[in-house]
Amino acid sequence: MISNKQLRMAKFGYIILSSLLCALGITLIAVPNFSISLLCWIGGILLILFGCVKIVGYVSKDLYRLAFQFDLAFGILLISLGIILILRTDAMIHIICSLLGIYILADALLKIQISIDAKSFGIHQWWIILGAAVITSIVGFLLLLRPSESAAAVMVLLGISILAEGILNLITVLTVVKIFQRKNPLEIDAEN
Repeated sequence: MISNKQLRMAKFGYIILSSLLCALGITLIAVPNFSISLLCWIGGILLILFGCVKIVGYVSKDLYRLAFQFDLAFGILLISLGIILILRTDAMIHIICSLLGIYILADALLKIQISIDAKSFGIHQWWIILGAAVITSIVGFLLLLRPSESAAAVMVLLGISILAEGILNLITVLTVVKIFQRKNPLEIDAEN
């Protein structure tokens, strides 16, 4: 039962934090002159929380072991990046797009692998994860290239990247994380 609690907590945390990523992405798209230092603080907090949720997801006993299979290392990485983003905001302002671009691209590429594994498990929605992961990886790659030097354009691209990452995480956790109710042995005896 403990692993079911951990799995529920990880799934719920993924859904909440992915929704917050979507909201942050939409905010950056709508307000391209958003404060970079405030973005570093908000981003740092979200990265730390997401890192914690990823680690909880990794140690939970997910039925397919797909959604959280890479999350121990990614969780530690996100917590580290979040702490650095908060403690070294002044230095991070210049490289935030590159760091988030690398993370988004790497996560999207791993989700492509998850979609292929999901197909072999017989999960019919594997192609939704694959499509979202391909789009997210392209946007993450564009964020690394930064095709424009305009601060507003870069902020909109960052917003699109964060929004795509949030949607990709939502799709992944909703399609491959399954929580099954286990019956207490006493309840099974009472039914017989």
